[in-house]
Amino acid sequence: MEIDRRVFGRRSFLRACTRAGIASALLPGLAGEGWSLADSVTPETSHDPAHDPLRPQYHLLPQHNWMNDPNGPIWWKGKYHLFYQLNPHAAVWGDMHWGHAVSTDMVHWHHEPIALAPTPGGPDSEGCFSGSAVVYKGVPTVIYTGVQNAPPQNVTLHDAANKLRETQMLATAADDNLLRWKKLDAPVIAAPPAGMAVTGFRDPCPWQEADGWYLGVGSGERGKGGCVLLYRSQDLRHWEYLHPLAQGKPTGSSANDPVDSGDMWECPDFFEVDGRHCLLYSTERKVYWTTGDYDVREHRYTPTRQGILDYGAYYAPKSFLAPDGRRILWGWIPERRPEAEFSSAGWAGAMSLPRVLGVDADGQLTMKVAAEAEKLRGASVRQTLKSGTHRQKLESLRQEIALRLTPQTKTAAVRLLVAGQPAWQMQLDLAGHTAHCGDRSFPLPALKADEPAVRLFLDASVIEAFAGATQAITGRCYTVQSGLTELEVAVDAGGGGELTRWPLAAISENRLTA
Repeated sequence: MEIDRRVFGRRSFLRACTRAGIASALLPGLAGEGWSLADSVTPETSHDPAHDPLRPQYHLLPQHNWMNDPNGPIWWKGKYHLFYQLNPHAAVWGDMHWGHAVSTDMVHWHHEPIALAPTPGGPDSEGCFSGSAVVYKGVPTVIYTGVQNAPPQNVTLHDAANKLRETQMLATAADDNLLRWKKLDAPVIAAPPAGMAVTGFRDPCPWQEADGWYLGVGSGERGKGGCVLLYRSQDLRHWEYLHPLAQGKPTGSSANDPVDSGDMWECPDFFEVDGRHCLLYSTERKVYWTTGDYDVREHRYTPTRQGILDYGAYYAPKSFLAPDGRRILWGWIPERRPEAEFSSAGWAGAMSLPRVLGVDADGQLTMKVAAEAEKLRGASVRQTLKSGTHRQKLESLRQEIALRLTPQTKTAAVRLLVAGQPAWQMQLDLAGHTAHCGDRSFPLPALKADEPAVRLFLDASVIEAFAGATQAITGRCYTVQSGLTELEVAVDAGGGGELTRWPLAAISENRLTA
């Protein structure tokens, strides 16, 4: 879970990110039974999210206030349930609860009452941080990080603003709609391994093997690098510490917040896909993916390849196994504007579209937006491209755009123009196998004949962009305007291709009911 610097430090971090233009690097995430949305505090601002032109219309986000990390995605009784970090009191980080949304297709969502809330005087009295969901003996069960104020000798979260104890908590569903949860009173893991001066201890990730349950917890030590601590259990309630599942290396940098220096790995996610093991983790304000070898006897993971999952405003992702066997990933899309602006707007953050993960023969992680998103498509608009510059006016700010290029194309660019001025752009150097988007550059593998060079999802201020099947960069653009935004595609001499565009439907009539 990512942590703020307001109650727990995120606000000052957000301001720093805004100044530095790196808000995608927010810390990951950081209840009570019977909590309802009616119990939450009504925002005191004069905002009107239902009519905010910058508010996404087909991405999931709460009705009001702050959202961050996805938590505990699970398929249960014919429905997808997705939980997430939520501040029900304001559109800034703090007072972490678990929001809850349910869907039959991972695209159209229904808001449910808050699932987990801090218990006064309990181990999670200062916040219900991030975690995961599994089914244990036929009962949906979540394991999450609870935080509370603690004396110095018990503190696990060390940075300039936070002096908190992190413990791993467990709650079980009390109904099949996952509306009511029963917490265990005491943590299931009350402290890090003895003798370890951790930089953090949060964001549990469980999985099952033939000989029992295993659990990775994000952690690290200053000057030694981040790591994932590995535990084993037979009942999810009594855990034995084994050793680090994976260990990073010192980066040589220093910072008050160990996430910034790489000495703390947040939101680990360990799973198998396409016969390969993968570990995702968030640190240094980026999400890293790795693929590698997992020794099932020694229970140690050795990465053999790694990369950046998304080069933009994307953090703290969480995956789960869909009933059809697909590995589905969600990530948090943070804001990249000053806190005063999103606070007064009354909403902050959005959930990414679901991404299907895979691993190719070379160990490269692949991803694409789940096919369910195609349900939102309207009639397509197609244009054959020759060398030169081509423009189309966008009738709405809800668009899916696919650009396919001929093998002869060496360079191309995709831009969003507002009143004729560039607001966002991606440039492709196919000969040099490099893509550029704003101040970010990243490798561009050779494109397959059946995949778009660029696939773009525009949803008001949110832009999820994919280059081929392996690279992604999520952006925030606050200058887009309905009726004044154009799509421009430029192709070099000798190049060409096809541009296809679909208008996408909103998933809510007023942006608040779903």
